[in-house]
Amino acid sequence: MDIGDDWSLDDHLQHLATEARDLYLSDEVPRIDGPPPPLGFYRDWVCPNKPVIFRGCIDHWSALTMWSPAYLRDKIGDKTVTVAVTPNGLADAVYQDKFVMPEERLMPFRSFLDIVEGKSPLSQQAGSRSGVFYVQKQNSNLLSEFRDIIDDVETELPWASEALGKRPDAVNFWMGEAKAVTSMHKDHYENLYCVISGEKDFILHPPTDLPFIPYDTYPAARYRVSDNSNFDLISEPEVGSVPWIPLDPVQPDLVRWPEYGQSRPVHCTVRAGEVLYLPSLWFHHVRQRHGTIAVNFWYDMEYDIKYNYFKFLEGVVHHNKLTSNR
Repeated sequence: MDIGDDWSLDDHLQHLATEARDLYLSDEVPRIDGPPPPLGFYRDWVCPNKPVIFRGCIDHWSALTMWSPAYLRDKIGDKTVTVAVTPNGLADAVYQDKFVMPEERLMPFRSFLDIVEGKSPLSQQAGSRSGVFYVQKQNSNLLSEFRDIIDDVETELPWASEALGKRPDAVNFWMGEAKAVTSMHKDHYENLYCVISGEKDFILHPPTDLPFIPYDTYPAARYRVSDNSNFDLISEPEVGSVPWIPLDPVQPDLVRWPEYGQSRPVHCTVRAGEVLYLPSLWFHHVRQRHGTIAVNFWYDMEYDIKYNYFKFLEGVVHHNKLTSNR
């Protein structure tokens, strides 16, 4: 495609995304057998910043066969864990023009399992008074709150650690209800996402789709359950304004955000026993089957030329929006 002298900045941004797709990206996330050799993983996936699903990397984890609700109830049922609770399943998401964080509730893990398995009175309540429950504390909770089941997995993926030259910054345990959704965002981490049971559905966008993804800043708030069991929104002024994506890629509002129609999302499902490599700076939205269990490893990204390119693109997009609104 020739670059015309009369192209607008929007034309150039569209050309950037199209060229990336044509030259090295794909409309599908490939599945390959692993574990990969560290050099091959770094060369073929980390350097080009491309997602891939590996099979056969965690087959030796006893968690794949042992982590049933009954086993977890027996091993860690009495342990107190942090559970995110929201009225709608949207934790860390834009709601009513605010960036809303979940209520973080401490409870015995067996009480959480009762809710997931439909054995708790909370499971029988209708409407927002019951809430949606999700273990999603992203502070390396596997190594703290869930340390009694660490021996059933690994605390790093050796081939990934060798390739990246470091150990993971965080190892997280995830489990929740089907209504619990991770809203679209990006991370500054190389993410190795391992599904133990169930399935996770990802909607992905490469960094070059940034011009088509709506971004804004929102005042922070948090859900808090009041005395009458309603969910109230409490402002969190000390957090300040949070940049976030308001769009739901499952049902995008193209009237409000028509530019999103120019993007080409990539869909993939990660099944039990599979590992998704989700590269740094890729946008992602995640849904799950009810009761799905996963463990993920966050490796800090390298702040190299890739990051410089992304920050440059981010600045160009921001400037273009400002000038377009004048």
